[in-house]
Amino acid sequence: MGKTRLEAFSDGVIAIIITIMVLEMKVPHGDQLNNLTPLLPVFISYLLSFVNVAIYWNNHHHMLHAASKVNGKVMWANMHFLFWLSLFPFVTGWMGENHFTTLPIALYGVVLLMAGISYYILSQVLIRLHGEHSTLATAVGKDKKGIISVVIYALAIPLSFINGYIGLALYALVAAIWMIPDQRIEKKLDTN
Repeated sequence: MGKTRLEAFSDGVIAIIITIMVLEMKVPHGDQLNNLTPLLPVFISYLLSFVNVAIYWNNHHHMLHAASKVNGKVMWANMHFLFWLSLFPFVTGWMGENHFTTLPIALYGVVLLMAGISYYILSQVLIRLHGEHSTLATAVGKDKKGIISVVIYALAIPLSFINGYIGLALYALVAAIWMIPDQRIEKKLDTN
């Protein structure tokens, strides 16, 4: 079956997620610069989440571009992935509103961890559908970057209970790692 509807639906859901996150930032009462100060944690949370969602969108786009078809398993794996992304507005808002207290930071990490795992599952289901010698399979390879990210998230969650800023720093580290575009799929598509 074709992949067009899956791509369009996923793009729409991700656009809505980003929209909801920005709408959670409330306009301050007052017209002075210092009225923005209480919103700084909310903005930092939004920025981190926006970057993470943008990274997922970019990689999801590339992965589906390399795919030629989808099936029911792919559609359910994609829904699983979108479910975890859909929780970003909640954990982003909770973390920012509570000025980076321990439990919201840890739960944010759980959502990041599960989004990473669900994305990995989606990639593996697509690879199984297309075959181990497909463009997608050879481009993704062992996905060391993805596995390392999930490991860092898993470590950051308990470390958040020791010091929340350690967790935040590790979440930001993973985002920074992925800010460097992952060109494995692009390079593979260019050679075919």
